[in-house]
Amino acid sequence: MSPYESINDIFRAASVKNGNVVRRKIANVEKYASFKYLLEEVQARGFHLVETGDQYIIICNAGQLKVHC
Repeated sequence: MSPYESINDIFRAASVKNGNVVRRKIANVEKYASFKYLLEEVQARGFHLVETGDQYIIICNAGQLKVHC
């Protein structure tokens, strides 16, 4: 599987279609693709990407992002 296919698999999740949140372990993204490919796809969709601990959190909504704490 190519890195692009691996990243595209993330965006096939039902959560994405519903505008929810998807999370993936950083190690798995690096194992099967790369941060670069993930970031490109998130930006192309107008979504938001947050890194916390060992997870990437993708907010599948192009709306304004506010962090409260």
